[in-house]
Amino acid sequence: MKMARLYREGRKINVFSVEGESSWFMINKYSLLEVSEIFHNQKEIESLIKKGKGTQIEVDFENEILPPAVGIPEKIIGVGLNYMDHIKETGRSVTGEPIFFAKFSNTLAGHNEVIPIKSSWNVDYEGELGVILGKKAKNISEREAEDTIGGFFVANDLSARYMQYLTSQYLLGKTPDKFFPNGPFIVTIDEIPNYQNLRIRTYVNGELRQDGNTSQMIYKIPFLISYLSRYLTLLPGDVISTGTPAGVIAGFPEGKRVWLKSGDNVVVEVEDLGKLKNKLDEI
Repeated sequence: MKMARLYREGRKINVFSVEGESSWFMINKYSLLEVSEIFHNQKEIESLIKKGKGTQIEVDFENEILPPAVGIPEKIIGVGLNYMDHIKETGRSVTGEPIFFAKFSNTLAGHNEVIPIKSSWNVDYEGELGVILGKKAKNISEREAEDTIGGFFVANDLSARYMQYLTSQYLLGKTPDKFFPNGPFIVTIDEIPNYQNLRIRTYVNGELRQDGNTSQMIYKIPFLISYLSRYLTLLPGDVISTGTPAGVIAGFPEGKRVWLKSGDNVVVEVEDLGKLKNKLDEI
């Protein structure tokens, strides 16, 4: 099943599409639920759509501005340096343990939403596969971890490199407003059994910048969930952005770095999950 969030008549509503369907449907009892509440109702939603109980909704993914696909998670957890080629391009080294950082709800943005930036921030793109939890995870094994996954989505972990590298802490570089655009929809795990073998591409103004595959992750998704669950309780709706492959601006030789600027269009595409589009605007 796919789930998208739309703006309709001043509200944010959930709409759904079942496997093999290109149409989107609203189901009244589920239209206003938080994203975290959807996953345990998946089978009923799919059944109602197949029985024709939903209201068909037109969605123009090419042009519509959508709310963040993930809603408002309690936790947004980023993974740093999770692709070897990205580690090499940035001159870093493997740490032996995964690197995590937090992003907050102010960073959330949707498909086709304009992202405010300052050129002095040295803004960079990071196309990523996002994971959203469908079940609680606390002190679980890797084998148990897959069962807690609700679905996947396209993410752009935008980074303000100037602030990110001022100190050893990433926080300010990762948390400007709207610096975690995501969408255009969530696809449930049953439709993405090959989630550890998906192509990720990022384009800037039509130019291909990143071309990687989730098979290249150093720390695979079940490991990341299990590892995090040892130290904090992951809840339905929580989000993990799983790291970016090579091709970021920070990986270019210093004299060839052209940071993102006002008017740039960034598209992140993840195989089977669609394209996330955003334009940048100087503030």
